[in-house]
Amino acid sequence: MNPTASPAAPVSRYLRCAGRELHCMEWGAHLPAGSPVLLAWHGLARTGRDMDDIAEHLSTRADRPYRVLCPDTIGRGLSQWSPKPEQEYCLAFYAQLAAALLDGLGIEAVDWLGTSMGGAIGVVAADGVLRDRIGRLVLNDSGPELAAGAIARIRSYAGSPSAFDTVTELEQYFRTVYRPYGWLSDAQWRRLTETSIRRLSDGRVTPHYDPAMVMQFTHHADDYARWPEWDRLRLPVLCLRGESSDLLLPESAEAMRHRGPCAEVVTVAGCGHAPALNTPEQCALVARFLDA
Repeated sequence: MNPTASPAAPVSRYLRCAGRELHCMEWGAHLPAGSPVLLAWHGLARTGRDMDDIAEHLSTRADRPYRVLCPDTIGRGLSQWSPKPEQEYCLAFYAQLAAALLDGLGIEAVDWLGTSMGGAIGVVAADGVLRDRIGRLVLNDSGPELAAGAIARIRSYAGSPSAFDTVTELEQYFRTVYRPYGWLSDAQWRRLTETSIRRLSDGRVTPHYDPAMVMQFTHHADDYARWPEWDRLRLPVLCLRGESSDLLLPESAEAMRHRGPCAEVVTVAGCGHAPALNTPEQCALVARFLDA
């Protein structure tokens, strides 16, 4: 007899969106129609599985549980790699994917949570293809202006992913490059590794993503300069800034308080870029804002 999955367990989905196959983990799929929906989008070189902890928290709480959608961007995780990387690895196309995902699932209104790149996609979508469909926006160490030095740092490892003989070595690599995430348990580091891996033809293991996704920085050089979109937004925004983040600088976060939607900015202690959204305190910050 096959065991019955717990209602709290996520459902793995594959959908055709804007001509590409997109993988998405859906938490709270068992919830009744009309339950609030959160679209949780990961960072540049990551996958939707980074949202497991916050998604489980929001989808299983007794009061106002959320249906949480956690997609893998094309070129990442289990989603299709783009056959047109120079055109499609950019915020505008990612926003199209988000709109197509919601349309395919018959969802009209959502709240949005985005880490780094995922936050930038949210800003572009809220000013464009999803205008008036996003109710609340949570930016996790993301803003309309990012530090050039940090972008260069990310490009240095994302564009030429290392390969290792063993999964143990890959996990140690992840523990090094993602140290700014802050505290993760050993089990969380293991999950991050096992959901961020692909094996090469020579048997070695490497991070999951298409290295061509860094074409975003060469073919769309100003993709993360988004003050015009920010200044047009008129919706509640929460920005979580890692205390020692080198990507979202304090002066940029301060400007976000006073321009456009006048975001609420909260500094998250003990981490840099970006908070892992994996502790009770961080989950509570997001939940409080969504429930306001």
